[in-house]
Amino acid sequence: MEIIQTTSASDRELGTLTHLLSFAGFAIPFGSIVGPLVIWLMKKDESDFLDQTGRAVLNFQISYVIWSFAAFLLCFFLIGFPMLFVLPILNVIFTIIGAVKARDGIVWKYPMTIRFLG
Repeated sequence: MEIIQTTSASDRELGTLTHLLSFAGFAIPFGSIVGPLVIWLMKKDESDFLDQTGRAVLNFQISYVIWSFAAFLLCFFLIGFPMLFVLPILNVIFTIIGAVKARDGIVWKYPMTIRFLG
């Protein structure tokens, strides 16, 4: 967790939106990645806060897709069903925590995340 001291109100709002756009994945396939990716690509060079927030959100959402696929495959061995139940709950909880932290100007690193984007 890192606090960026020079975070403007508009950056905090866009950071919060970056987290919340992850919920698009519940309605649109890969929407949880595409929504945050658009904001990150547009604003990463303008704001260190949005760059770090976008990376954190994208790393988690890509990890979540991989975990969900692994859980689906493990359902053939009957051990993936609990994971398919728990993963969406964790996704919602972690996304809300991240959005609240972003509103406060804090870059929150999601737990259990594979670092693809650094």
